[in-house]
Amino acid sequence: MALNSEDILALYQQYAAQQYGGEAVSQMEHALQCAHLAERAGESDAVVLAALLHDIGHLLAAQQHAQGDAPNDKDDLHQFVALPFLRATLPESVLAPIAMHVDAKRYLVATEPSYGPQLSPASQRSLALQGGPFSEAQADAFLALPHAAEAVRLRRYDDLAKVPAAVTPDLAHYAGLLRTVATEFASGRTEA
Repeated sequence: MALNSEDILALYQQYAAQQYGGEAVSQMEHALQCAHLAERAGESDAVVLAALLHDIGHLLAAQQHAQGDAPNDKDDLHQFVALPFLRATLPESVLAPIAMHVDAKRYLVATEPSYGPQLSPASQRSLALQGGPFSEAQADAFLALPHAAEAVRLRRYDDLAKVPAAVTPDLAHYAGLLRTVATEFASGRTEA
């Protein structure tokens, strides 16, 4: 089932108040901080929207858990879970950075010695579940992919978007952007 922009907003309103994986912020706070950082950096609409939605797979998992499916200690592959739900609604310029943001962490840990120690404890734990640092060959292959640069920038916003009580615009601020990008995509314009 595809999620339209209203379904996406409802998912955030219903499930994003939950704590964000062991971090000191909720899923909503994390998403809004990440989008705000991207917006302040002058990113394209697509990257701002990817920053907002990059962890929507966690919300879909929370929805499934609410319906009785038990969580487990394995990587939930949240970066991929949402793609089938979003593919009919949003362009590849939004979806690719979402799909690649975990690999961007693995890339940065492999290529920047100072990056890994700066990760939050929760992000370091998830890195182990996600396969650990890339090999040199994996890092080179990742960097050659379309949207890799956007995914790396998204990853950096992701890492910074864990500040308790940070002031950001609310979800309504980004709802218009989501609707606009979805409408443009539906009308045949594939880039945001």
